[in-house]
Amino acid sequence: MSKVVYLTEEGLQKLQAELNHLKSVERPAISRMIAEARDKGDLSENAEYDAAKEAQGMLELKISKLEDTVANSRIIDESKIDLTKVQILNKIKLKNLKTNTTVEYMLVAESEANLKEGKLSVGTPIAKALMGKKVNDVVDVQIPSGTIQFQIIEISR
Repeated sequence: MSKVVYLTEEGLQKLQAELNHLKSVERPAISRMIAEARDKGDLSENAEYDAAKEAQGMLELKISKLEDTVANSRIIDESKIDLTKVQILNKIKLKNLKTNTTVEYMLVAESEANLKEGKLSVGTPIAKALMGKKVNDVVDVQIPSGTIQFQIIEISR
């Protein structure tokens, strides 16, 4: 049984668009590659055919995983998000107590994570350490190189 994936409306739309692209563009392209390789003769020694079949297997696995994620996704009602403690879809402003720098992240599902956009997966060590904490709490985050102390400055939507 697959686990439930919580997404924003925007995140679900991105996954559905990617799934549609894989099915309508990528799948036919790989089928053409297999057909072209098959037309070249003996399949037992045809590296092109083997590569195309392997690519097809990888694509079908990716499609299957995406279909599973979309089927098990639940859209989060952003109007019901609690801003008194850290949880998914909160924007969190943190102060690194060692360097005095401030960072801001939005906690999202793993499939929506994108550090360039400031979207941090709830599965990361930082997010796990922050969950359930409140403004002004000091949180120790274990990372491979040691421990970082953050103070939660703000929780918003």
